[in-house]
Amino acid sequence: MGDTTSIHSSIFGKTPKEKLGTLSCISLIVNKIIGTGIFSNPSPIFQYTNGNVGLFLSLFLLGGIIIFCGLLIYLEFALNLPFKNGGELNYLLRVFKFPKGLMGCVYSFSIVLLGFSSGNSYAFGKYMMYAYTGRHDGDSIDDRLVKLIGVGCISFCIFLHIRYPNQGTRLFNFLGVFKILILVLIIGIGGLVAIGGLKGVAKTDNFTDVWKFHEDMKPNSYSISVALLEVIYSFKGWENVNYVLNEVDNPYHILTIAAPLAVLLTTSLYFLVLIAYLIVIPKEEILSSGVLIAGIFFNKVFGESITSRLLPILISFSNLGNVLVVSYAHSVVNQELAYNNYIPFSSYFQNLNHALLLHWIITVLILVLPPSTEIYEFIVNLYIYPGTWINILLTLGLIYLKLNKRKEEWGEFNPIDHSKSLLEDLEEDSDINSIESYMGDEEVREYTPRRRHSEHDHLLRVSTADLSEATIPKKVISVPFIGVAIFLIANIFLALFPFVPPPNYKSLDIPYWMFPVIGTGVLILGAVFYFIRPLIYEDSEIRYEDDYKYL
Repeated sequence: MGDTTSIHSSIFGKTPKEKLGTLSCISLIVNKIIGTGIFSNPSPIFQYTNGNVGLFLSLFLLGGIIIFCGLLIYLEFALNLPFKNGGELNYLLRVFKFPKGLMGCVYSFSIVLLGFSSGNSYAFGKYMMYAYTGRHDGDSIDDRLVKLIGVGCISFCIFLHIRYPNQGTRLFNFLGVFKILILVLIIGIGGLVAIGGLKGVAKTDNFTDVWKFHEDMKPNSYSISVALLEVIYSFKGWENVNYVLNEVDNPYHILTIAAPLAVLLTTSLYFLVLIAYLIVIPKEEILSSGVLIAGIFFNKVFGESITSRLLPILISFSNLGNVLVVSYAHSVVNQELAYNNYIPFSSYFQNLNHALLLHWIITVLILVLPPSTEIYEFIVNLYIYPGTWINILLTLGLIYLKLNKRKEEWGEFNPIDHSKSLLEDLEEDSDINSIESYMGDEEVREYTPRRRHSEHDHLLRVSTADLSEATIPKKVISVPFIGVAIFLIANIFLALFPFVPPPNYKSLDIPYWMFPVIGTGVLILGAVFYFIRPLIYEDSEIRYEDDYKYL
């Protein structure tokens, strides 16, 4: 079976013994969703809608509905399968059983090569330079320094996860709470302005005629499509906890309560922040200004002298939180991929510290190698794009499972019970008291039921503290077909639209088609690796999944 050591066990002496609690899991989601987007993206999206407040808010509402459908789909997969690390990897393997290992290789190249933290590392460097210079225009900043600071950002995060992992968890918990408080502050200020409670700041008339276009000029369909694309991208991160379920203290509670709460909280705050922006900032200023919309907002309230320094620091902290949680979660997935030889040099990357270094290498290369102009948008698009194809495959797979519930033993026909069945298996297959005496009360047990799970489930574990709850039956979630259809249509749009040339297209340093071509090419490269994997590993070393029924 190979190395099945938990990343929390003593063999990795620098990793935490603590499992992730509710706050940490909420922070994993909040930190990934809230990066730079809410402080900057609303401005260009508002411009794409030609200042139509109703259309602008409707697009964000639609985006929230789409990502909540995605969350429910991921929850249905997670609650029908053993709780383990890997996220989409496990869901793909459950749906696409043959050829064995193909989807694992395809997914591995996507998450390893393109699951980097380069975008927010670069943004961290940019906003730190904004704070240092007091200027918010990119022309005044040396891009080489921005990249150097970005390398320092990802290096700090990786070092923290390796050397001081408990402190790393506490830091991203703090930053998650910090981000929420910043958004609450913006909402509170907007509320005060709305009721006339803030002297010197007048309420705008943006809500007088919410469906009116600026100068009665309607946007074209391409602009609306780009706006929707930007909106959906801004919600990326709701799936982050699914990557690390083995490291979670109570996966069922996290999946059914904490994860939906985090997504609902974040999307609600997003929407209220947008309203606050519109209360304080006249639409003409949003349409004509190229600076951060949050910069305009704080200038109105606090004045430019404070905003020019303070706001970039706040945003850079937001970027740091994103890099912390992405580097952690994706490295855990890298480790999971290495367990089954889905990546080259798998035996080396089965150590979490080495998996963290792999994430660092890819992030630095993507951060440094592309040309400076247009780098941020390109990196962000390249990071997000392959996930749209993965989501399409998962959604189609879920439709198949739903239509063949009895045959596939899905939903109410699924015999897996995350609590009761585990207790029965443990009592039948092992002496619990001897395990406790051997491993200690605080150690995490690793267990693979002989009858139900393949060797791919070697990280399925139950702690001694959880056994008292193991007699409580758990239920699964069944997403309505309308929710599945919404998410499928949205991802087909996200996958195909980037290939459409924009109107009046002019050649740029990075062509518009570059990121979808590279993103799709990496998935194809993973399929190629599947065919050459037998040449790299002997048959005895390749871990094929023997039984996907309960995986």
